[in-house]
Amino acid sequence: MALTGIQIFKLLPKTNCGKCGIPTCLAFAMNLAAGKAELAACPFVSEESKAQLAEASAPPIRPVTIGMGTTAFKVGGETVMFRHEKRFENPTGIAVLVTDNMHESEVYARIEKFNKNIYIRVGLKLHADAIAIKSESGNPAKFETLVEKVTKATDGSLILMSDKPEILAAGLKICAGRKPLLYAATKANAEQMAKLAKENSCPLAVKGANLEEIAELTGIVNKAGINDIVIDSGARTVKQAFQDEIVIRGAALQKKFKPLGYPTIAFPCEMTNNPLKEALIASMFVSKYAGIIVLSDLKGEVLFPLLVERLNIFTDPQRPLATTPGIYEINNPNENSPVLITTNFSLTYFIVSGEIETSKVPSYLLIMDTEGLSVLTAWAAGKFGADLMSAFVKKSGIADKVKHHKLIIPGYSASESGGLEEELKGWEILVGPREGSHIPAYLRSFKN
Repeated sequence: MALTGIQIFKLLPKTNCGKCGIPTCLAFAMNLAAGKAELAACPFVSEESKAQLAEASAPPIRPVTIGMGTTAFKVGGETVMFRHEKRFENPTGIAVLVTDNMHESEVYARIEKFNKNIYIRVGLKLHADAIAIKSESGNPAKFETLVEKVTKATDGSLILMSDKPEILAAGLKICAGRKPLLYAATKANAEQMAKLAKENSCPLAVKGANLEEIAELTGIVNKAGINDIVIDSGARTVKQAFQDEIVIRGAALQKKFKPLGYPTIAFPCEMTNNPLKEALIASMFVSKYAGIIVLSDLKGEVLFPLLVERLNIFTDPQRPLATTPGIYEINNPNENSPVLITTNFSLTYFIVSGEIETSKVPSYLLIMDTEGLSVLTAWAAGKFGADLMSAFVKKSGIADKVKHHKLIIPGYSASESGGLEEELKGWEILVGPREGSHIPAYLRSFKN
């Protein structure tokens, strides 16, 4: 059970040194309890207290890392049923399936999509996370050959899939150092799979006929020394798989039932042959509550919406997604190009920048740090007023990039135009449109 702020405070040194960045130990303890601070920030906490706090604060769903290095991804670690209660911690991993019965051209086509379908949004790189390599032939040598092809073609994380330990062992000859997820331990092979996972320090998935069997299997592999476990409930109908996800999450979080306190893996690719239906099923599992989903392909029209959904769901609702402040050059601007300013709320940035791109008018877009708030919210909070805007414009260096001194502010901040002209001597303040869709026409009429 999570500790309260007062319980955490009793384990802290109570020096009120402020070296954690928070004035008092009590305030730091409250932030720890709320998940807004890290224990490592305290330089004086004792090892005994660290151990007690670490055990008490361990999430009811164990975090599990798949892969190694920069391409590794983490699943699990969740602490709430609903995002608004706090936040969701680790985004759902997205994997694409390849099999050893698949034609080589199709294998490489899917790997190419995995490598190339990368999208930049709010300064973040959005992409799939893993390749699931499945043995359908039952031939260890054939599986090993496929694993070798995949590992040479991509540095992504891997999931090795077979119910035969000797086949997974053949694949591990090639990629054990990349710490793939081994799939899957069943009632028939649990001990051999656990031994293989332990010898290679790899996470292990378990698959059962029902949740009772799953709970039994996690206990078996855990006793064998495997802590990093991923659960496949075994359901392949949408209704049952959905119910299982909710029951597993609820059992771990609300009932503190440790045998189900692990992230899950779901297979939309095995629930339908319709690509669009598969995308719909996958989108359901992103929100409720799969740790990993395995897709049959990574077509852009399917992958991109899933990545954006994942980004939105796993963004901390208490910390708005923000764009990096600065000067953004759109459509190759020059010294005569218009200059616009807005807040660093990600949605505002994407709407405004998108409309500027649509206009084909070379422009400079100034993104001001308003702590991720939108224009009206930032203005109401005093974070997008004339004094702060003028200070940002002066420090931004935009005056060195243009020979005119005209600044276009959002229509919703029109009331700041007079004060801004007083603060920015020599600048003419223009009030832009309120609606983003009106920006292209406005910019086309701009005259410096």
